[in-house]
Amino acid sequence: MSILEILTIPDKRLKQKSSDVENFDKDLAKMVKDMFETLYASGNGIGLAAPQVGIKKRIVVIDLKEEGKSNPMTLINPKIIFYSEEKFVNEEGCLSIPGFYADVSRSNSVEVEWEGLDRKKNKKKLTGLMSICIQHEIDHLDGILFIDYLSNLKKKRALEKVKKFKKNDEKTT
Repeated sequence: MSILEILTIPDKRLKQKSSDVENFDKDLAKMVKDMFETLYASGNGIGLAAPQVGIKKRIVVIDLKEEGKSNPMTLINPKIIFYSEEKFVNEEGCLSIPGFYADVSRSNSVEVEWEGLDRKKNKKKLTGLMSICIQHEIDHLDGILFIDYLSNLKKKRALEKVKKFKKNDEKTT
C-alpha cells in the first residue's frame, strides 16, 4: 500500500472528467486501498475521489468515522439519481484546497447508485453529512470543485490561501 500525492488547485487534472471503471481486478482493489491509506494519512479528510490523486476513474472512498468508529465506504461508478429540492448550507473544505473553507448550498438528501468492489450494485438514500460528502466527491469525478459554486473573488482567495499553505508547508519540511 502507498500514500498517494493529493493534487491541489490549480492543477488542471482536477478539472477533468473521470471515466467509468470497467475492470474490477487486483489493480482496482490496490487503488482503493491506497486511496483509503491516503485519506487516513491526510489527518482530516472524510472523503477522497480518484481524480484528487491523479486517477481519472469514477472511484470514491469515504469514511465519516461516526462515533469514533471507522465506517469505510467504497463507491465505484457512483451516480446521483435523485436530488431533494430542499437545500441546506454547510461549510465545506477539500483536501485539494488545503486551508480554505466556505459555505456551499447542497441538496439535503440524495439517492445514489454505485457498484462495490465485488461489482454488486447498490442504491441508497443519503442525508446529512453523508449527503454533502457524496455530492462533493461525485463533483470531483465530473471535474467540479466546491469553489466552483463560489464567486470569482472567493475562488481567487482560495487559490491565494493554497499558495500560502504550500509555502508554509515547504518551510516546515
